[in-house]
Amino acid sequence: MHITTTDNHSQTNLLIKPVSEPTDHLNQSLETSIDWLPHVTVAMVVESEGRFLLVEEESDGLIVFNQPAGHWDEGETLVEAAIRETLEETRWQVVPEAMIGLYQYTNPSTQITYLRVCFSGKPSHGDSARSLDKGILQAVWLSYDEIVATPNLRSPMVLRCIKDYLTGIRYPLTLITHLTS
Repeated sequence: MHITTTDNHSQTNLLIKPVSEPTDHLNQSLETSIDWLPHVTVAMVVESEGRFLLVEEESDGLIVFNQPAGHWDEGETLVEAAIRETLEETRWQVVPEAMIGLYQYTNPSTQITYLRVCFSGKPSHGDSARSLDKGILQAVWLSYDEIVATPNLRSPMVLRCIKDYLTGIRYPLTLITHLTS
């Protein structure tokens, strides 16, 4: 089908061809996208008196520091996941206040892509009787300077989330709409 468009200065002919079969490139792209799934995770930036709540954990045989973070589980909202992960990894109950952002990162050694939804929250109270998640060595409160000086952050997302928080990036929690049937 040919379409001719004109404006005051020129005339353009467009050739539009109906597509009956996907091209090989499209087939390959569709096959790849079906096999590839990012890991959706949540994280919580918790700040109190100029210090940030982090976890010291074992990951792939290394000791690293991270925000309280983990995978989004079926049946929970993103905010619920962030509250749960923070409690499981730090023993701290938190009150979420805002979403800081979405962060995409592909681990160069594993080629796993993560989509992190990062929130900010205030500490409510600790539960010292609670056990920490498997792999978590301890929860620690570190200043920004101490975090910057730490050579073993789990990923670049850790520092980036804190920097974005410190620059005032905040989105209302209502940005995320949880629909039910």
